[in-house]
Amino acid sequence: MKKKNFKISLVFVYTILIVWALTTIFPLLWSIMNSFKNKKAIYNNSFALPVDKLFSLDNYKAVFANYDILNAYRNSFIISGTVAVVVILFSGMAAYILTRYKFPGKGILDALLYAGMMFPIYSTIIPVLRMMTGWGIVNTPHVSLNLLSVILPQIAGNMSFAIIVLRSYMRGLPVELEESARIDGCSRTRIFFSIIIPLLKPTIVSVVLMDMFWIWNDFMVPLIMMNNERLMTIQLSISRLFGQYASKWDIALPALVMTILPIVIVFILLQKKIMDGVIAGAVKG
Repeated sequence: MKKKNFKISLVFVYTILIVWALTTIFPLLWSIMNSFKNKKAIYNNSFALPVDKLFSLDNYKAVFANYDILNAYRNSFIISGTVAVVVILFSGMAAYILTRYKFPGKGILDALLYAGMMFPIYSTIIPVLRMMTGWGIVNTPHVSLNLLSVILPQIAGNMSFAIIVLRSYMRGLPVELEESARIDGCSRTRIFFSIIIPLLKPTIVSVVLMDMFWIWNDFMVPLIMMNNERLMTIQLSISRLFGQYASKWDIALPALVMTILPIVIVFILLQKKIMDGVIAGAVKG
């Protein structure tokens, strides 16, 4: 049998990856363990496993009894889902046009597209807030309009990334498929939805999930655009548990776990699809 070559560089790389993984996983495990303890146990035995007397479900019961956590979940899902669907629809159309057609000003649009990736949404939050206020959709009694004040900036902030990723994959799709469809009498709209979208499915899954992760965890935009308690997202609801002089760790930790776990579960279940979409876009581009 041939002996495998021992490389110090490989050991170093694996050591760095293991340390990085532990520093990433530990806060989640610590939060889960302490979410089953009372406040005294959290301060005195924060690293102990929640067994025997340390284990209790009272914290989770208190979250549902004293805070409208389900309503916050609903608002976060509405915002994340709406933004993801609209971004995929419009960015897919834009990527298709920019990839398949030549027209005056295309170079300018390309430059603006990449420039949109350079500036974070928070750098434009003040003019965006003034715009939303001028439209009368900030802090209104209408639930749908108030949610729209968060959804629209999120759509604008995620469009550039989605177009660039979808466009890089679309460049590798054979034009002959579309030409054959045109010969058979398909319209451009039908070609896009019946041929292009199914072929883009791996990349679409990646873009949707990455956008939803970012939107789900966003705190700043909902904080600025909404002051109505009924419209608070999950991140805003959790932030109310921490104050200048006191922090409700026994309530906050279960809420944090319920916020993080959906993202972790979705990522674990779909991580292969996410990586396949990212790699496919990079190779095709």
